[in-house]
Amino acid sequence: MKRRHLLKKSVAAAAGATLFPSIVPAHVLRSETAPSNKLNIAQIGFGRIAQGHDLPETLKNDIARVVAICDVDSKRKEKGKAFIEDYYRTNSGSDRLVDVKMYDDYRELLTDPEIDGVIISTPDHWHAQPAIEAALAGKDVYLQKPTSLTVEEGRMMSDIVHRSGVVFQLGSQQRSEAPWPQFRRACELVRNGRIGTVTKIEIGLPSDPAGGDKTPMEVPPNLNYEMWLGSTPYVPYTEERVHPQDDFSRPGWLRCEQFGAGMITGWGVHHIDIAHWGMGTEFTGPVEVEATAKFPDEGLWNVHGPYHVVAKYANGVEMIVDGDFPNGIHFYGTEGDIFVSRGSQGVTASDPNFGNSDAFKTSLTDKERLRLTDQDLRLYASPEQHRNWLDCMKSRQLTISPAEVAHRSCSACLIAHIAMKVPGKLRWDPVTERFRDNDAANRMLARSQRFPYGYENVPALAGMG
Repeated sequence: MKRRHLLKKSVAAAAGATLFPSIVPAHVLRSETAPSNKLNIAQIGFGRIAQGHDLPETLKNDIARVVAICDVDSKRKEKGKAFIEDYYRTNSGSDRLVDVKMYDDYRELLTDPEIDGVIISTPDHWHAQPAIEAALAGKDVYLQKPTSLTVEEGRMMSDIVHRSGVVFQLGSQQRSEAPWPQFRRACELVRNGRIGTVTKIEIGLPSDPAGGDKTPMEVPPNLNYEMWLGSTPYVPYTEERVHPQDDFSRPGWLRCEQFGAGMITGWGVHHIDIAHWGMGTEFTGPVEVEATAKFPDEGLWNVHGPYHVVAKYANGVEMIVDGDFPNGIHFYGTEGDIFVSRGSQGVTASDPNFGNSDAFKTSLTDKERLRLTDQDLRLYASPEQHRNWLDCMKSRQLTISPAEVAHRSCSACLIAHIAMKVPGKLRWDPVTERFRDNDAANRMLARSQRFPYGYENVPALAGMG
């Protein structure tokens, strides 16, 4: 048995007994009346999403203070420190001024006993491993989507988070009321049978362009490129493969399969998460998937272009994902349909404009059928994704997007990506998380790990191999 499969089995069996006997977040041990009872948060990765979304939404909450920043690019690390300190200087009294600590390596940051939680806003290939190590260190975790680069590391991450008892939140903010209350409303209407029995769901996502310059460049002195690459294979540096050095515009790594799967996970996690929420299939996945896709023949950027995915669930629902559909989620039932999307409102300034202004529309004309009462099923209500995480850090309750739900949304996207590359209909077992009778597809559930990076090389897990 390969070591990574042994790791996968060992985590579930041994984590509770050997890894997590005494993990207690630091703030739980502090007196609630002490001056230090605010939640101490560290930001890992200061790029487009951190600067434009994660930090602004966290800094405004008085129950927390952001006290540390980490980035492998020293320019971004220093800009992150200035960003946080400027916010507190401008928006708070002198009692809340913070001298933000800077770290080059998140593993050093995780040893700080005063840090209660971490926000991980790194490239996709650096999502699961920091989340795993943060959970092992007893730190609560806010993780930007998608949860993982592969199904296997996503499963390991969910298992470890669950057994550690840390509070986990996925940055799948379409579930929260701000800024898009229409998603919860649509899911509640669907779950309460307003459109009858759901038969089909159509999901529209964008796709990425081909292109990009492969010409090798000298690595900037401010960037630890080896660590930025992490567990993925070594490739020559070029700015269009990593992130812009002079601004926070959309980075090129989003379009490189080495670091992510493209829009099928980039936006797919958001929309498939809502499809799962509306169907009530948050803890499972499809049982069949078939897909086609066009991949670039040249250039640096090699994630999928035009695509068509058909996934079937055990409840009989067929979910179709295609770039030609309007961006959003369209629920079809035996008695009507509901379409929901973000409308024209994005998250960051660099979000693409997809030209879709319909945030909510339905074929239902009876206003009574669109009204929800106290007798109806009501879904988890969260005012805002980051605030929900902070509140749950205090209460120790589950967040609106906990680890297993997050993993299942991501794994549905990842097996769709595998289906783009393996011809024919693939049968998926959502319990074992393996394809039935397809070795080629199963080999794509994991990737090799470049030493010394990767979850296989996490010291706390080494004894399991």
